[in-house]
Amino acid sequence: MAEFNYHHLRYFWAVAHDGNLTRTAERLNLSQSALSIQIKKLEQRLGFDLFERRGRQLHLTEAGRIALDHADTIFAAGDDLIATLRQTGRTRQALRIGSLSTLSRNFQIAFLRPVLGRQDVEVILRSGGMEDLMAGLAALNLDVVLGNMPAPQDAASRFVSHRIADQPVGLVGVRGLFDPDAPLVDLVRNVPVILPTVGNAARIGFDALTDRLDISPQIVAEVDDMAMMRLLAREGVGMALVPPIVVRDELASGRLIEARDHPPISEQFYAITPERRFPNPLLADLLAQDLAGIVEPAA
Repeated sequence: MAEFNYHHLRYFWAVAHDGNLTRTAERLNLSQSALSIQIKKLEQRLGFDLFERRGRQLHLTEAGRIALDHADTIFAAGDDLIATLRQTGRTRQALRIGSLSTLSRNFQIAFLRPVLGRQDVEVILRSGGMEDLMAGLAALNLDVVLGNMPAPQDAASRFVSHRIADQPVGLVGVRGLFDPDAPLVDLVRNVPVILPTVGNAARIGFDALTDRLDISPQIVAEVDDMAMMRLLAREGVGMALVPPIVVRDELASGRLIEARDHPPISEQFYAITPERRFPNPLLADLLAQDLAGIVEPAA
């Protein structure tokens, strides 16, 4: 049996993590054809195609995902060996996290708190739209994606959606804008509101509520960013429909108040991971957290 060529594996590993043959060839100072030949030799050695083309994009096959899992382990072991022999101490573990750009920053910090400040962990946080983040997850360039909806499932890409928090959505605003003891129907009918954009889970629930109550709310702003909703609420523009964690500090300080009659709407938070034989070991503790307490304002 021919000896396994680890140079071919490293070329495959580089392309798989870059997700782009041209960019990888330029970085490695190789021609695209030469790089393609090296990967083809690895595929012939393994007996399986490792990539499939969809338009101009390269996507890992199932065999490619398995090969990448093993390559990650092999090259991480090599880095550990060098670090040990050079007595450089423990190798820092990288945790690559993608987060929906509109997701509450307070929630992101709560989720990451167990690894923040650890000397042996490097947190790499990337924000963006869900489509781009899921593409990064499918290419295994990310370990986990944080969002407020479960991942779509298809035959080509399999993900696991871990529901890690479920919290009610409230109406918040500055003092004097509304009576926090007023019934929900009166608030929605008479007080201007700041809403998430159409398509957001909380917005869908709010639109269904107002339709059921036959109310046309006074919408003063539609915003796709939770941080901006918080700022607009602080400016007194209107009541904001947000999960309490988004404005936890403002509620604790009294800068904002919350209506006691909650709309029957909740928002879920998900940590989405790819199906992998060798998941990042740091994820186990993060996914096992009880984040129920994050919904309450700080004392």
